[in-house]
Amino acid sequence: MPVRALRGATTVDADEPAQITERVVELLREMLERNGVDKDSLVSIIFTTTPDIRSMFPAAAARTIGLGDVPLLGAQEADIEGGTPRCIRVLLHLECDRPRGELRHVYLEGAKGLRDDLPG
Repeated sequence: MPVRALRGATTVDADEPAQITERVVELLREMLERNGVDKDSLVSIIFTTTPDIRSMFPAAAARTIGLGDVPLLGAQEADIEGGTPRCIRVLLHLECDRPRGELRHVYLEGAKGLRDDLPG
C-alpha cells in the first residue's frame, strides 16, 4: 500500500494547554474525517509549533483521542519574521491508495490562508 501525506495547520488564541488540546483534536478529527481515514491506516504524525507555543506538546493532545500507539513527533518551526503566530502544523503519514490529488488538506482558524494552493 502506498504511503501518502496530509498537511494541516491551526492556530491558538493563547498558549494554554486546554486550547491547544481543543484545536489539535479538532484539526486531527477534521483531517481524518475529510479524507475518510481510519486510525489503523496511520503511519506517523509530525507536529511543529511556532516558538511562542510552550505550554504543552501537541502530541499529548493527539493521545487524548486514542492516537497513542501511532508514532508522534514534535519539532519547532523556524522563527520567521512575519510568520503566523501561535501556529501548530501537522504532517500526517498514512497508507492510502488514493491519488495525492484526491487528498484534502485542512487549515483552520488563523492558518486558513497558509496553503491555499493545496486542495482543501
